[in-house]
Amino acid sequence: MRKRIPFTTPAGAVILTVLLVTISVSVFCQDGNAGITKATTEIKRYFETGQKLLYAIGGIVGLIGAIKVYNKWSAGEPDTAKVASAWFSACIFLVVVATVLKAFFSL
Repeated sequence: MRKRIPFTTPAGAVILTVLLVTISVSVFCQDGNAGITKATTEIKRYFETGQKLLYAIGGIVGLIGAIKVYNKWSAGEPDTAKVASAWFSACIFLVVVATVLKAFFSL
């Protein structure tokens, strides 16, 4: 009688595959709470930098808006007030978003 090598039959190959998948999944499983906690600390660490970036973008948008409004005002265009309020609102929005996010997430 011929000696069989284990897992060479189709059923043996399926059993081996299931066994290897089960072992690999159990090796790579990690604690979900630890991952969420780490993500939270990373976000808190970068939030202040992001807030400063939003303030800087608001300042740049304000300068560009001021130049555009001045050009329209110098040219005597009638819709200067509308353009000025739109640019001013955009700057206020950026500053408010940065402040509200900090308050909302209590950082």
